[in-house]
Amino acid sequence: MKKLLSAILLAFVVITMQAKTFKIIKAPKAMACVNVSNGELRARDVIFRDTATTIHFTMEYPKGQMFRFDKGSYLLDENGQRYPLRSAENIALDSWIKSPESGITDFTMHFEPLPKKVQIFDFIEGDVSRAFMLLGIHDQKLKIKVPTMQELAATNPYTVPQDWFRTDTITVKGRIEDYNSALFGYNSMECYFQDVFSDDATTLVLDIAPDGTFCKKFQASYPVMQEFFCRESRNGFSQIPFFARPGETIDITVKRNEYGMYQCYYNNGSSRDVQNWLRNTDIFNDLAYPLHMYKGTIAEATQKAEEVWQNMIYRLQSVSRQYHFTPMEMQLAMADLQVNFAYAWMDYMMYREDDVRKYVKLEDGGYRIEIVDSMENRAISDEKYYESLHRVDFDNPLLLASNHYSILLNRIQFARPALQRRQDGMMDEKGIIEYNASNVIKGFGSYRSSLRKLMGTDHDNEMIQHCTYKNYINDFNSWRSNEDLNLSILADTTKTEAERRKEVEENCSLSNMYPVYLASFSDPYIHQKAEAYYAYKMAQKDLSTPLPDAPMADLIHQLTQKYPGRFLVIDFWGMGCGPCRSAIESSKQTRAQIAQRDDVKLIFIAGERTAEGSDAYKKYVAEWLADEEAICVTNADFTRLQELFQFNGIPHYETITPDSRRVRDDLRLNGLYNIDWGLSQLKEKLK
Repeated sequence: MKKLLSAILLAFVVITMQAKTFKIIKAPKAMACVNVSNGELRARDVIFRDTATTIHFTMEYPKGQMFRFDKGSYLLDENGQRYPLRSAENIALDSWIKSPESGITDFTMHFEPLPKKVQIFDFIEGDVSRAFMLLGIHDQKLKIKVPTMQELAATNPYTVPQDWFRTDTITVKGRIEDYNSALFGYNSMECYFQDVFSDDATTLVLDIAPDGTFCKKFQASYPVMQEFFCRESRNGFSQIPFFARPGETIDITVKRNEYGMYQCYYNNGSSRDVQNWLRNTDIFNDLAYPLHMYKGTIAEATQKAEEVWQNMIYRLQSVSRQYHFTPMEMQLAMADLQVNFAYAWMDYMMYREDDVRKYVKLEDGGYRIEIVDSMENRAISDEKYYESLHRVDFDNPLLLASNHYSILLNRIQFARPALQRRQDGMMDEKGIIEYNASNVIKGFGSYRSSLRKLMGTDHDNEMIQHCTYKNYINDFNSWRSNEDLNLSILADTTKTEAERRKEVEENCSLSNMYPVYLASFSDPYIHQKAEAYYAYKMAQKDLSTPLPDAPMADLIHQLTQKYPGRFLVIDFWGMGCGPCRSAIESSKQTRAQIAQRDDVKLIFIAGERTAEGSDAYKKYVAEWLADEEAICVTNADFTRLQELFQFNGIPHYETITPDSRRVRDDLRLNGLYNIDWGLSQLKEKLK
């Protein structure tokens, strides 16, 4: 027996000695850690041998929380070649692992050997949904050569078609092979869609028939890259990305690929033209994530932004070579890269503001702002600290195709420096803001000037005009309501005619504000859209409209029958929405008073995994919404309500008349405060 053990040990030593070590990378650097929510995956070192590539990992995860690694994990080199996982030490594969008290789990994985020449590679935790990834692993000493955006553009020339901007219907249809709703875990998917020229973002629901076929039509004002997705999948397939120009019908077949995973195959149109890009659109969001969530100072974040920018360009170059991007795909990918980078920077600044401006609750229930870091707080309101945005070409018409463009637009529209300059522009010599047309127009000019500095441009680029357009449609209803005030002013005989006309000129009415905004739209398409929006709004004569014959409309009809003769004020909310819960908790006393009325009924609708709701939901309702009309629907049904009322953000409010009609957006009650005045005004107009 001893001889046998000695022989085995000797054989092991011989094999070990024969395994040649090419190189060891100590404390390698990674470009991004992906899908490790609330934690971080790191590579401590990488050992290249001719028999295997070994990586010593550290998983930092909140104590007590569970994670697992798939046995199908692999390494991926720059050419797309896979190197499967062979074995692991100190970790059980395909099993849930509880993070220890320290929150640190060290383990080792052995993969098929990477070639000696490989300098940068990825770790992918298998072909599973939300797989852990460590992208761009490399030696810290490696000098990565990265081209400029200008060089990439020059080597991939592409002319944007003249009809790039047009308004028409897009149709997405197709079939999922071997579809079974029980095995997939869903029979519908959703898409958060926002046309920058529409009032609100909306939700599109894609119903999947029992035979796997699907079809959805919607209107768009420009080409879009979007995706239909599901919140939970039982087989790992959860997304149908697509790219379409207005007027197109895109046909998609979903079937298993060579690795046995469901994948989208595009049969025609623009999606087929850019299918390589569509299959790799997540890369820029993943690589930008370290900047989104960066916790350092603004000066440190500026350096981080440079690193992230270089990583994103390198990744684009690598992926485009691997998948043979066409010039069109390359230009769209470059635009998507810029949008994701700018979005990450604006997110960083937004979160940084939250870090340096704390809200302290007062005894009377109000709040005061406490500045934690005065220097950082001032920097957040100073355009020069946004110089990272100067890398982005905000005049590029391809930017709008990115599915994150609308979020970026929102971030820049409400950028702290621009809001501050607009407020400063409306102040008089004593520092008092007087809300009149002259001051508002002056503030409008200061706002646009600030955005020009923010983005490093000498003109109102496309992004600035889109920000202006969003402000224009946001303020339109207020301006229109002020037109009625003009009639009252002109009829006031206690003032001279000159005084009355002066007051009308200073009123922020539609007749005063519309020409100013319209003149700012130098882009012909945006100018045309502004005129079309004006015509559409002015043609609105009905103060309420019947609900469409659509899914979930019956629920609203049932509620009006349950509370006859009452207006319904519906609050769409959710347990994961902080502002929703804050509004509910702060309005409890007000709601008790409203409950005494017989002309209005408050309805609270939330979405949960099941219609019964979670234990946390039940507990919250029992504490804050006891004896009130609190309705729980499945997330799928809540999505259909979002499509019915055309919203995707919560809290969202709707007002329904006693005869089950939807009140126009400029008349509905948005919240529970001043409900007496709001309801009386609504009743007067609906007479």
